[in-house]
Amino acid sequence: MMIYRRAIVLSRGFGAVAMLFALLLSGAAFATTYEYTLGNGLKLIVREDHRSPVVISQIWYKAGSIDEVNGVTGVAHVLEHMMFKGTEKIPGGEFSRRIAAAGGRENAFTSRDYTGYFQQLHISRLPLAMELESDRMRNLVLTEEEFAKEIRVVMEERRLRTDDQARALVHEKMTATSYQTHPYRHPVVGWMNDLENMSVHDAKEWYDRWYAPNNAVLVVVGDVNPDDVFALAQRFYGHIKRREVPALDERKPQTEPKQIGIKRLVVKAPARLPYLAMGYHAPVLRNPGTDWEPYALEMLAGVLDGNESARLNKNLVREQRVADSASASYDSTARGPGMFYLVGTPSEGKTAADLEAAFRNEMERLVRDGVTEEELTRVKAQLVAGYIFRLDSISFQAMEIGQLESIGLSYRDVDTMLKGLQAVTAEQVRAVARKYLDDDSLTVAVLDPQPLEQKAAPASPPGLRH
Repeated sequence: MMIYRRAIVLSRGFGAVAMLFALLLSGAAFATTYEYTLGNGLKLIVREDHRSPVVISQIWYKAGSIDEVNGVTGVAHVLEHMMFKGTEKIPGGEFSRRIAAAGGRENAFTSRDYTGYFQQLHISRLPLAMELESDRMRNLVLTEEEFAKEIRVVMEERRLRTDDQARALVHEKMTATSYQTHPYRHPVVGWMNDLENMSVHDAKEWYDRWYAPNNAVLVVVGDVNPDDVFALAQRFYGHIKRREVPALDERKPQTEPKQIGIKRLVVKAPARLPYLAMGYHAPVLRNPGTDWEPYALEMLAGVLDGNESARLNKNLVREQRVADSASASYDSTARGPGMFYLVGTPSEGKTAADLEAAFRNEMERLVRDGVTEEELTRVKAQLVAGYIFRLDSISFQAMEIGQLESIGLSYRDVDTMLKGLQAVTAEQVRAVARKYLDDDSLTVAVLDPQPLEQKAAPASPPGLRH
């Protein structure tokens, strides 16, 4: 990896940026990747990384909160918790104990778009990880007793991470306002009323509907021989029968209606300082080879945020001192629609309205004057350098593969995406700012801080996994 670090040190001009991109696009930064499909439809992707005798194994199910319906929001996440409650072969708690005894670590995650489970351990223990994970793909034992315990853990998780966290509450309320009909309006953890009325039957229905080999991607990255991994996958997963599960492109489209005017909301919650969040509807990547706006939006977020010299920190925090913090964010990859966010905390003596005005002034100036080639070159260098450093992690490599495959893209699209970022022009950044940072697609959420209660924060409940 030393060659990449030397290249990053040189990243001050366009020549250095071009060098970084050339390294990536030539394949220098990528290990060999292999793809297989088992007879039951399970997709297996294996990437060799022989720097240490370690492997990470991940199973990704193409089902997240986007697939939930009213009344059972949060069920994808609840089932994730229940997946550790055991099978007939492996009693509850034994899964984690065996992985720990093997010197490994494991966990799981649920998002809007997918649910995943992983184990990272010595290469010699990969068969153990596959044996345990494949067993619970179809043999999970769901009982009323265990469900009653775990649903209380999930409800407490919701209280700790959303209801008792002012900024998290702002973003939850803002998202529910920004999206009129799309399932993204529901929190991944679920609405409390749905959790209170959820049953083990709801969890079992979700499990039976979505947990099937032909709705999953198995990703293995590390010090492995691809043929050996394929043989292990055949041994442990090959006998599991496929089920009737619609592919991503066969599921009913859920298109968010066009917003036709600004939306505003105020959230009152205990906090020390006010907080402002502004969210604009924006497109996401559908065709990596022809779409250009998502790449330009990524660059726009980088121009506004990313380091000390980025516009928001330089102008709003250090020079104007209207904000203690100010940032921009955008994610170009998702199954559903996207959002471009501007968020910040007003400085002492300033209000959320003052900060909103400052954000607006920055956007107007950007649309009027555009961005400089120097800014664009800096952002490109940062994006590529950050990507190269993250490739040091087998966990990042596996997460990138699994996430792209689970939302309808492909790990093979990475080269195309990097080329798309490299090709963005200053005028394209200006064009997407003009087109998408528009009041008609804007939701503004303000935290109105209420007095803080004088009590100690509760301890995390047992069983909280993340």
